[in-house]
Amino acid sequence: MTAPVLLALDAMSGDHGHRIVVDAALRALDAHSHLSLILVGDEDLLVRELTAHRRAREPRLSIQHTTQIVAMDELPSKALRGKKDSSMRVAIDLVKRRQAQAAVSAGNTGALMAISKFVLKTLPGIDRPAIISPLPTVSGATHVLDLGANASCSSEQLFQFAVMGSALVTALNGIERPRVALLNIGEEEIKGNDTIKQAAAMISASTLNYAGFIEGDGIFLHPADVVVCDGFVGNVALKAGEGVAKLITHFMREEFTRDWLTKAVALIARSVLRQLSRRMDPRRYNGASLVGLNGTVIKSHGGADALAFANAIDVAMRAVENDVPARISSLLAEALRAQPTSAAV
Repeated sequence: MTAPVLLALDAMSGDHGHRIVVDAALRALDAHSHLSLILVGDEDLLVRELTAHRRAREPRLSIQHTTQIVAMDELPSKALRGKKDSSMRVAIDLVKRRQAQAAVSAGNTGALMAISKFVLKTLPGIDRPAIISPLPTVSGATHVLDLGANASCSSEQLFQFAVMGSALVTALNGIERPRVALLNIGEEEIKGNDTIKQAAAMISASTLNYAGFIEGDGIFLHPADVVVCDGFVGNVALKAGEGVAKLITHFMREEFTRDWLTKAVALIARSVLRQLSRRMDPRRYNGASLVGLNGTVIKSHGGADALAFANAIDVAMRAVENDVPARISSLLAEALRAQPTSAAV
């Protein structure tokens, strides 16, 4: 029998607020009989939305009332100090008090990271939490970190990211020895700055399955399971990839609507185009993990619809069921034991 899972959902944050979260929550409950959810936010609004769905009395759904909301453009410091009764803060507090096993939010990324780190703290041996998310590749998907939490990083922190990414991929995807690559300006060992080279030496000397350097195009083409970089580079790579996907969609739409002949071709190729759209649909990859925390927090895209937010809930469930923080701690200790004394973090 599957063990029950209890998650706290920040129901008020994100571009679309509580309507999307309620819809996603009900979808998740229908899909998973062992799941229970706490909707954190304005009780009146949430009850009204549940009533509209004819689900006002849902046995596996409860509401934790809050009076504040963290705005998408709010300074993290302001949210941390002045919004202690926000839906975001209370959801994370529930994880801290072990009244929920994980929190899911589509809110302000900076505020979510700041509050999560303040409330939950980092795991022993981890300097900074990182944001990790899957990206589509020719062979399936790869997990990239950091995607924006840490603009600059030391070699030791990049090594820690490699450990955290490996533990997460093993937990969520069942890959026992994930291939770890470092994002660099070239694949040759002589390329890159001292920080990258030192990180490579540390990962190579550890028990991790190091696959070497890859370049930007390698994120989508190289058969790596984990790609490690600092948050500045990772965020740029993420947004560049999203832009290219939109550009391809735009060009295809232009070409297939150019004249009657291309429109006819589009009709013939409709099933192929539909499958291509599904494979590139960012909603399927929604749900970034804030790894390195003493608890589980999942970041949904701010503009997520119900399908995308439900996918973030699914990521949170799998992280809880596989106890990702414990796996990170265990793998970090194992990786450090293999390090030469001079290279230890």
